Amino acid sequence: MKTLRVLIVDDEPLARRRNSTMLRHIQGVEIAGEATDGDEAIRMIRELVPDVLLLDIEMPGMSGFECLTQLDPQTLPIVLFVTAFDHYAVKAFDVSAVDYLLKPVSFDRMHSAIARARNALATRDADSRMAEVTNVIAALRPEPEQQPAAPRYETEFWVPRRGEFVRVPASQIEWVEAERDYVRLHTRTTSLLLRETMASMEARLDPMQFLRVHRSAIVRQSLIGAIRQGGYGTIKLGLTTGVEVPIGRTYTASVRQLLSRRDLAA
Repeated sequence: MKTLRVLIVDDEPLARRRNSTMLRHIQGVEIAGEATDGDEAIRMIRELVPDVLLLDIEMPGMSGFECLTQLDPQTLPIVLFVTAFDHYAVKAFDVSAVDYLLKPVSFDRMHSAIARARNALATRDADSRMAEVTNVIAALRPEPEQQPAAPRYETEFWVPRRGEFVRVPASQIEWVEAERDYVRLHTRTTSLLLRETMASMEARLDPMQFLRVHRSAIVRQSLIGAIRQGGYGTIKLGLTTGVEVPIGRTYTASVRQLLSRRDLAA
């Protein structure tokens, strides 16, 4: 288990001491330092490069939010906000905080926040390694004049999973499902999460093989087996694999167009 280096930022001595005590009782956590205000936090973040920032919001001189604006987003630690006020929650998640803890923080709550920070850091590291692998793969490919014209759409995807990268051929993808900032690629044998938007995924898949039927779903056309009426006026696609996928209202026309082409072909 990688040791997480945490920087505590709080103007209240009692809060710093309490948080420090709890963190020392969590396995795999090291306290990188303690800062009492935003200016000191900025200096220590640049010097110590911590993995996680346990950041108070309301501090004299500079708030926690203002502190973050002074830092490079590319090297920003994982942020856990700690505050006595709950009305900052929406703004906290707008600046990509991983968690939002209300004072006084219990040990169990701190433990779960650190676990979320660890997962977020692992995902960030995996994305970075994925970029490196992509560059290596691109470098290994022959020069354009030595290879046939590249296909317009992706034929494979490399997905990070537990410290490795798994190759998923596009030909094996049965359908794609949105999950917040990720998409889940469903194949016959497994499903894997990839950090990608649905719009980007739709652009990378061959539209002759795949069809977007909902803002959260893309399906392989050849697997469409039935259309069923759902409750409350909804419509669902039944795939031959047994999966049911809802059809969004804005995608109904494209589904009908596909089915009409099939009828003409028949």
